[in-house]
Amino acid sequence: MKNDVDSPVEPKPDLTIGFLLIKQFTLASVAGLVESLRFAADESFSSRQIFCRWEWMTCDDQPVTASCGLPVSPTAKLDFSRDWDYFVVAGGLLEETRHPPDWLLQALRDLHARNIPIITLCSGAFVAGHAGLLDGHHCAIHFTTRDEFRLRFPLAIPVIDKTYINEGGIISCPGGTAIDLGTDLIRQHCGLIRAQKVRKYLLVDDARPVGKARHKVPLNAPEVYENEQVNKVIALMKHHLDSPIPLTEVAEFAGVTFRQLNLMFTKCTGYSAAVYWRSMRLEQARKLMSDSSNSINTIAAATGFSDASHLIAWFRKHYGETPSAFRKRRREVEKLVKE
Repeated sequence: MKNDVDSPVEPKPDLTIGFLLIKQFTLASVAGLVESLRFAADESFSSRQIFCRWEWMTCDDQPVTASCGLPVSPTAKLDFSRDWDYFVVAGGLLEETRHPPDWLLQALRDLHARNIPIITLCSGAFVAGHAGLLDGHHCAIHFTTRDEFRLRFPLAIPVIDKTYINEGGIISCPGGTAIDLGTDLIRQHCGLIRAQKVRKYLLVDDARPVGKARHKVPLNAPEVYENEQVNKVIALMKHHLDSPIPLTEVAEFAGVTFRQLNLMFTKCTGYSAAVYWRSMRLEQARKLMSDSSNSINTIAAATGFSDASHLIAWFRKHYGETPSAFRKRRREVEKLVKE
């Protein structure tokens, strides 16, 4: 019989990311994102992948060379079936992303259909564009590629003055260091203290609160959505995190049918209205668990769940762990960070 005492349960990571490195990828943006993860992944500074985990993958499972000449070997076989929190398409030189293979485009469409957010770095946006995932959406691209991007993807809306944009299930980052994106992902999934730790140890001191970067659209910010009705509904949802009202009434508030409401939300956010609203409430619940000592019953009431059991069930389903396990890990990490 297996001895559980001798086999401790490995902690579940807060954040898992799969990196697909395209030939001639840009090293700076990949390094900025993964270095942010590295500082948030360990209780100290030993670079262990405990609370954040990632894998390097390539299209043919063979080593690739970055545009600067640095060779990188994959750490895992390319696997789109895993339940990644995010999947990164890291591009670079346009010669490698102008004509992506059909199998890759279909794999990204399948990921998108499973509601796994896709991050495009540098010219990775061209791959997402070829897959049709940027049609009708804003996307952040490098200013040097704007003209060609417009010609190839006339239905997309390219933006050149944002460090990243999150819209329609695609997070587009034009390049640079990607540290803003990395720290905001960490703030969302791992908490404010660890995001601050990342910025401190990466020597990023731009006198702005984490999550309020200049010239960027923060994660889940309603300003990124073109549809004013969706923006209006999101504002209503934020005001009713503690007391959700029937979605039929929400649709009536927006002046549309229930079906139209879901179609608008799916197009703009990649999620139905109900899923989007529940995710907002779960995120608020997790924030309250991190920033207060309130009971789970109190937090459940403050975020529109019928009782603690209801919140715990959805929290476990959404985040893969119970609120008590989440709080315990937060306390341990915060103690170590403060030391």
